[in-house]
Amino acid sequence: MKKQPVLFLSLFLFFFHSSVAMTATFLPSYFQEKGLSASEIGWLMAIGPFTALFSQPFWGYMSDKYKTVKRIVMICSGSLVVMSFFLFQADSFWMLLFIAAIFFSFQSPIGALGDNLSQKTAVLHHVQFGQIRMWGSVGFALTSLLGGFILGQLGLGYLFYLFLTYAIITFVVIQKISDVTASSKIINIKEAAKVVSRPAFLWFLLIIMLVTITHRANDMFIGLYITELGGTESQIGLAWFMGVASEAMIFMFSAYWIRLFKRKMTFVITAAALYGLRWMLYALAAEPLHIILLQPLHGLTFGIFYLCTFQIVTKIMPDEFLATGQMVFISAFFGLSGIIGSLGGGWIIDWTGGAAAMYQLLGWLAFAGCIGLVFYDQSGRKKDQTSLKKV
Repeated sequence: MKKQPVLFLSLFLFFFHSSVAMTATFLPSYFQEKGLSASEIGWLMAIGPFTALFSQPFWGYMSDKYKTVKRIVMICSGSLVVMSFFLFQADSFWMLLFIAAIFFSFQSPIGALGDNLSQKTAVLHHVQFGQIRMWGSVGFALTSLLGGFILGQLGLGYLFYLFLTYAIITFVVIQKISDVTASSKIINIKEAAKVVSRPAFLWFLLIIMLVTITHRANDMFIGLYITELGGTESQIGLAWFMGVASEAMIFMFSAYWIRLFKRKMTFVITAAALYGLRWMLYALAAEPLHIILLQPLHGLTFGIFYLCTFQIVTKIMPDEFLATGQMVFISAFFGLSGIIGSLGGGWIIDWTGGAAAMYQLLGWLAFAGCIGLVFYDQSGRKKDQTSLKKV
């Protein structure tokens, strides 16, 4: 009985990230089949990171204010099911853009709040955060392969039914997850804004964004790069599977490798350096197989970088503002970085005529982020209430 909260939370993460896999992997192809242009598809996919900038901090604050994660996730999940009917029925670009903005404003906070609840549950039940979070990665990886096979047989017209199945199961499983007791302190939005605007926290976000921008640019353009190298849709799906499967392995064994260094900042700096190396190797790829074989580096870069930066933010945030701080962090990691990575990466590809040059620039940017983290770690930012040197 003691481990039931971990079990149901793991199931929730599995099915939610499975639903995300359906939209992240196949929605662009679905829109293309509906006759939308590449630029229109780009706008529709960019609206998600844009709405996340506002929706994630908002729902994070509501979670802190009303001392619940479960109820907020339930509201967002139920709303996501409803909005999916409108999203897959709309035909005009402007109507799709409007509905997609609402759709993603409910989808993006669910994953972030799920990670918040996973962190709290891990502490309460004495397990590693990564051992719970890995089930989201497992769901994404398996569904990318399974969804690709099913849609390849039945057609993209069935994307809605697959997404709806996972979304409804997610909503049902949420009823079984357990909330974790939050701080009893009464908070207001002025205090929340003061906490998340502390200079040390903002500097930390700014520096890690030199790395996360490269991560999000790759998310947007790896499929294009594989196609540019002569690859097929099945090879794109395989590349995603290889990457996310390695991420799941990193999360699964986090209880063991996290003991290698005393401080999590050491892992963050190491992962940032590996990001730079990873993108430089991608730039040298001559065929799709090279990218597929390099994709396990996704686990050593994103898996380690995200898990450790998330736990650093968790440790430096006051308990009563934990969800707010984590949501601001995730908004920067995925939202703002996604917008910059998408627009900047697209401009570089258009300007240079190929994705290889973009990956080379991404490598230098990640190395710059690594150097910035080294200097930031050394400085300690003593003016902040809690120094990052302690974590």
